[in-house]
Amino acid sequence: MRIFYLNNSGSGFADTIEVAEGTTLGQLFGAKMPGSDPHGYLIRLDRQPASPDEVLREGSRVSITPTKIQGARLA
Repeated sequence: MRIFYLNNSGSGFADTIEVAEGTTLGQLFGAKMPGSDPHGYLIRLDRQPASPDEVLREGSRVSITPTKIQGARLA
């Protein structure tokens, strides 16, 4: 099934991607952000905060945004 995936980490990107039926938000995060701690990100499903066990549906909109930006410094 197709979902819209928006990743705001690093340079960021947005695209429609294919995922298997029954894929959860946690599984998608693990596949797209290997080695990353989900606690360091704001993860939304259809523009609302969601738990990792939420099952994705056709046309779902997923966004992943880091809560802390690396390399920022005070002016």
